[in-house]
Amino acid sequence: MRRGRRWPKVVAALAVLLLVLAAAVAWLNVRGEAPLEPEASLGPATGALLERGAYLARAGNCAACHTERGGAPFAGGKGIPTPFGTVYASNITPDAATGIGNWSPSEFWRAMHHGRSKDGRLLYPAFPYTEFTRVTREDSDALYAFLQSQPAVRQRNREHDLRFPYDQQAALAVWRALFFSPAEFEPDPSKPAEWNRGAYLVRGLAHCQACHAPRNVLGATNDRLELSGGLIPMQNWYAPSLASPAEAGVQHWSIDEIVQLLKTGMSRRGATMGPMAEVVFSSTQFLSDADLRAMATFLKQVPRHDPDPPEPARAPREVLELGARVYGNHCAQCHGKQGEGAGAAYPALAGHRTVTMGSSANLVRVILSGGFPPTTPGHPRPFGMQPFGQALSDAEVAAVASYVRSAWGNDAPAVSLLDVQRVR
Repeated sequence: MRRGRRWPKVVAALAVLLLVLAAAVAWLNVRGEAPLEPEASLGPATGALLERGAYLARAGNCAACHTERGGAPFAGGKGIPTPFGTVYASNITPDAATGIGNWSPSEFWRAMHHGRSKDGRLLYPAFPYTEFTRVTREDSDALYAFLQSQPAVRQRNREHDLRFPYDQQAALAVWRALFFSPAEFEPDPSKPAEWNRGAYLVRGLAHCQACHAPRNVLGATNDRLELSGGLIPMQNWYAPSLASPAEAGVQHWSIDEIVQLLKTGMSRRGATMGPMAEVVFSSTQFLSDADLRAMATFLKQVPRHDPDPPEPARAPREVLELGARVYGNHCAQCHGKQGEGAGAAYPALAGHRTVTMGSSANLVRVILSGGFPPTTPGHPRPFGMQPFGQALSDAEVAAVASYVRSAWGNDAPAVSLLDVQRVR
């Protein structure tokens, strides 16, 4: 009887706890938000404002997500695959029915800063408001003015294709309560203006952390170690750590070398491929030299963090012998018998960071799919690598990757058959 009498109290206590948690989640999702009030438009946009907004759209690489291949600029519809399903980018043209034509500047700012749509709906962080939250109101207004000046395209937004419970606003509210807090960019008074400008761009509109950071099982980036590298979900490209010189850290590069890489996609120290080549092609090559130098200044001073080196697991002798044969037949003619390379066109593999870093994902991806630096005015006809995914078996790819990771003084772990299959 006593146990039976306790049940109502337990249920009541659980109900109160759930109400408290729900109230906490609700509060965490509206903290810092001021009620939207009716406001006048920004008025006729000046040429300077539109030019600034266009520049900011390039800096944020907005078209890369909000323009479907072959579609109208900024009309949305592009699918962004995630581990939880596909999120479709929205129409941000000034069409009143299907775009943002009836949005106010404050509603646009709320989307950038708080991750909330015009109707109050919570936005999925595939739209990187987790970084855009640091964008200033002035830059948000300029970006808004530019988008409002674009041709209106009537194209309805596609429904996201997410699995349960990730398709529920309640689940998204819990995620935001755990992992998102609206922020503002706060300049570091101990740093020069150039460093602070670079920090604003890297941490805000350029949203570098969205790729160059590890993510937990719920898709949230780990901010404990800034720009410490991570596998880009669903793309099988590894965004290397910008905090580690063993991966993609540029602490030992000159400012000019960093600027050249961001401007042209290539420098004597290395070249961009994969997602970063796309960023250079559609975004950073268009930035001003002053902003590129600011970003370079910031990146050069990212606090160094060298991860613990992985155990150098060696491949069996027969695997390395197979890898040596594959290398001799397919790779040596460009990269040299000793991995010495041939100038900028064919980089040396001895000591190359893509070859030696802990993650073998990018090396395997380039062997399978090939890779080209971006086409830019500085390098209008960049050399690239042909794909070998059709010519080589998974076992041969694993063998040649293991061989180059252990030859000519390289000392990186072997690549397994499973590693190749995950990337392929």
